[in-house]
Amino acid sequence: MKLATVICLFATSAFAECPAPPDHSQKIAQLLSAAREAPDENSARMLAQDMWALWADAPDETAQEMLDRGMKRRSSYDFLGALEDLDALVAYCPNYAEGYNQRAFVHFLRQDFASALPDLQRALELSPNHVAAMTGSALTLIGLGRESEAQDMLARAIELNPWVPERGLLKAPPRTIPQGEDL
Repeated sequence: MKLATVICLFATSAFAECPAPPDHSQKIAQLLSAAREAPDENSARMLAQDMWALWADAPDETAQEMLDRGMKRRSSYDFLGALEDLDALVAYCPNYAEGYNQRAFVHFLRQDFASALPDLQRALELSPNHVAAMTGSALTLIGLGRESEAQDMLARAIELNPWVPERGLLKAPPRTIPQGEDL
């Protein structure tokens, strides 16, 4: 009798649908606004931690377990195991941005920039103000040798949060000297 129960539970969870991700867009917008007003990097870093907590809030317990396990495996340098978990998360919750963002991060760490970029693009389609996906996209584009696109993406991220750690990678536009002026 117990085996039949286990099989039924597995079948039910295997065919369960992921609920819609929690809508934290308003709270993220408030945190980004606060980050733009932050007096210093430390204050902005605390706001970024609050953003991460919202982005990592999975749609349900099953998705949360997949995300947490994938991130733990990634942190332990078990990239193949992390990809296994994050592939399962994306398959289960195709409308959850952080699944794509975390899978892209694993690809990035493996220097598989070509695989990371579509995941980052999908994360941004689902969560347009996901600053971490923007900076991840910028770094990935740099890895692909697409510097101009990387600079555009980084500028977008900095507009939303001027304190992103990657802000030092933004190149100042070249200074043009009006004709007739000497250096």
